[in-house]
Amino acid sequence: MGILSNIFHKIFPSSHPAAQSGGQAAPGSQQRAPQPTQPPAQQPAPQTAPQSAQQPQAAPMQQVDVEAVLNNMQQQSGQQLNWRTSIVDLLKLLGLDSSLQARKELAAELHYTGDTNDSASMNIWLHKQVMRKLAENGGKVPADLKD
Repeated sequence: MGILSNIFHKIFPSSHPAAQSGGQAAPGSQQRAPQPTQPPAQQPAPQTAPQSAQQPQAAPMQQVDVEAVLNNMQQQSGQQLNWRTSIVDLLKLLGLDSSLQARKELAAELHYTGDTNDSASMNIWLHKQVMRKLAENGGKVPADLKD
């Protein structure tokens, strides 16, 4: 299990799809299989069915308020951690390894292409990527934390 999966398991409830899949191809993520542009020739064109006869839509993914979860965790921990801007503090708050080696592993998992020896730049990038991944997988993340 990767570090990102561990983050998801700490933030999302166990029943949430992101916690179950570790964020890999979860509904709402940007990892989608390409769709054919035309139906195969053997299949007849779909008929327009009355609304009542159509397949029901899949239930929308339960959205988790990431900010509320993390603020609650911080209150319970009694620690003063700046999880809103620091990947190190975010990992500490979640009870995960925040060492440079662990952050380099997370960077590799998220396909960081910068210099991992420039930990300040890497840390900023990691924090933004983790927040984006949380949002892509059903987390309600404030806009200022995704940019």
